[in-house]
Amino acid sequence: MLLSFHPCIEGDINIICAGRAPGDVDLAAIRKADRIICPLGVTEQLYRLCRAHCTRVFPNYEARFDYPGKLGQARLFQEHRVAFPSTVAFSDMNAWQDGFKTHDMDTLPFGFPFVLKFNWRGEGEGVFLLKDNKDLNAALDLVAAAERGGEKGFLVQAYIPNKGRTLRVVVIGKQVYSYWRIQEDRDIFCSNIRAGARIDHDLSPELQEAAISSVRDFSHRTGVNLAGFDFLFQADIAKPTPLFLEINYFFGRRGLGGSFRFYELLERAVREWLATA
Repeated sequence: MLLSFHPCIEGDINIICAGRAPGDVDLAAIRKADRIICPLGVTEQLYRLCRAHCTRVFPNYEARFDYPGKLGQARLFQEHRVAFPSTVAFSDMNAWQDGFKTHDMDTLPFGFPFVLKFNWRGEGEGVFLLKDNKDLNAALDLVAAAERGGEKGFLVQAYIPNKGRTLRVVVIGKQVYSYWRIQEDRDIFCSNIRAGARIDHDLSPELQEAAISSVRDFSHRTGVNLAGFDFLFQADIAKPTPLFLEINYFFGRRGLGGSFRFYELLERAVREWLATA
């Protein structure tokens, strides 16, 4: 029996669980199901409940919930020994003060410029390029303010010169798609669509293939089968290695052709999964 919690994918039983905790009716349906489809916005509570009673759940969000936030992803990259920028993670401001302090920057594995990222924010929000101690102190003030509001965790990361280009590689089931996001305004650090970057599907196909190969291998090892991966390539070397930057479980669809096209690709992926699940 196929149970679908996804509003756009029909199953034998269809339930919408958005905005509420799963209850007895949901649990009864989960226990009957031998295959379950979850939405992109599935809560950890609902996903864990599905996985506890059913071995065949799409998408596979084990890594999403086992390695949460940017701090979790850095740990995931490290455990699987993939290439990613040198990173130091801090659970809170106390961890920073106990470890790497403003006046003791030589203890970091990299110097200015480097990047600071909040743990939970996306689309370039909470990401800062720090060129000196003044920038660092301003960013740490924002971290402290966020922490007072209940938002904890940040990381600092080596700056990778990349000519304003990041590669998005999207895995949907067994299929993988890629496109560049190119920021031509060099006064803007972030190269996402929200910050004005343009999309390019054709630039440097050999680099795209290298990143796609990395994603296929990573997805095989981790089970991740619905996510957008961001990659950097160092601009000042001849054959740069694709560097994992982060995993986006909620991702824009413009580079895939829009929402309608995305749902076509998702439905195809679900059909393929059902044929083998």
